[in-house]
Formats: sequence, structure tokens, C-alpha cells
Amino acid sequence: MPSPAAQIVLFDGFDPLDAVAPFEVLAAGGDAAAAELPVAFVSAEGPRRVVSGTRGLALEATAALDPERPGYVVVPGASGPVDGDPDEVDTVPVLLARFAGGAAAPLLRRALENPAVTVATVCGGSLALAMAGLIGGRPAVTHVLGMDVLDATGARAVRARVVDDGDLVTAGGVTSGLDLGLHLLDRDFGPAAALAVEELFEYRRHGTVWRAHAPAAPAAGAP
Repeated sequence: MPSPAAQIVLFDGFDPLDAVAPFEVLAAGGDAAAAELPVAFVSAEGPRRVVSGTRGLALEATAALDPERPGYVVVPGASGPVDGDPDEVDTVPVLLARFAGGAAAPLLRRALENPAVTVATVCGGSLALAMAGLIGGRPAVTHVLGMDVLDATGARAVRARVVDDGDLVTAGGVTSGLDLGLHLLDRDFGPAAALAVEELFEYRRHGTVWRAHAPAAPAAGAP
């Protein structure tokens, strides 16, 4: 079995900070924990230059999304205009719907079915999963402007900075990608790794993580 990795999924119109924030946090956290955690930008189509929705900024996907690889699959949201004629303007809802109806959806379904994978989202990434019919009935959060839409697409919207439902972890607006990455480090590698990255980045997490299940109690006699 391949070693765990963090795959950050790029798609046309993605929001750059949604992708870069968890990329940086998880990369630094793997180093802090002395863990083998490769972090890469991927796409459903394979290696390619992917243009974001912010002024033509582009990132390079270096591999195809592999839903069988253990670790994390992180789905960002989109950036662009919120309103406009969807037949003429690539608004954020249009970009998310296009991604949800494309080649990534079956791969993300397989990732969600894989017990060795945690699927995580930032901002509108949870909306894309909901639009694809992948998280019906599950607790999730998105950008504050999209919470009603998240409910309408079948997920159960929870107002929290980060929502942890086990193998699905979602975060709110764009800067919450930092909080998402730090929570994953704390949860899976221990608080020392998360604290080391907080110190390095001069950043402190915001809000309380909403968890569907309480973390396991420490063993008797554990510190």
C-alpha cells in the first residue's frame, strides 16, 4: 500500500487561498511531526496547468487524483463573481456545479468510500460535494453566503469554523483552510505538530471545532 499523502484537488476556477493554505499547513506539519506526508496538487484529469478564478493565477497539478491512496483529499472552493447571468458569467455557483458534474465526482465518491481517506473541504468545496450528491444528510459547513444552499443541496449545514464528521472534515470561508489543516494535524499527528506550525506561521486557530463524535478517551494512566 502506498504511504499516506495529502492530495489538494485543483479545478478550473478554484480559489487559490483555499488550496494553498491547507497545502502549506500540511506540508509544514508533516515536517514538524517527522512524518512521511507528501503533499501535492492534483486534478481529476491528471498533470496540467490549472487556472484559478482569481485574476488568472495558475497552479500546476502534478498528478491525477488517486482515490485509493490513503491520507487526505482536500477540495477547495471557487473564486469569481457571486452574481451574474450564468449563461454569460462563470459565477462561483457555475464553477462549483461544473466541477461537481465533471470527472472529479466519481473519483471523490471513491475517496469517500475508502476508509483510509479523509476527504476535507474549504469554503465552497463542500457545496461541490453536495451538488454532486456525495454528502447527503451529513453535517458540513461552507462560506457563510452559501449555508442556505448547502442545506438545500442535501447536506446538514452546521455553523462552525470547522466541522469534523470523521472521514469528512469541512471548513468555512477561505482563511479557514489554515484552521482545517491545523485541526487535521492536531487530530491525526498530535498537538505538538499543530502547535509547531502555529508558531512557525504566527497564526492561532479560530473558533471551536464541531465534532460529530467525541474523540477517543485517553487510556487509564495516560498523561
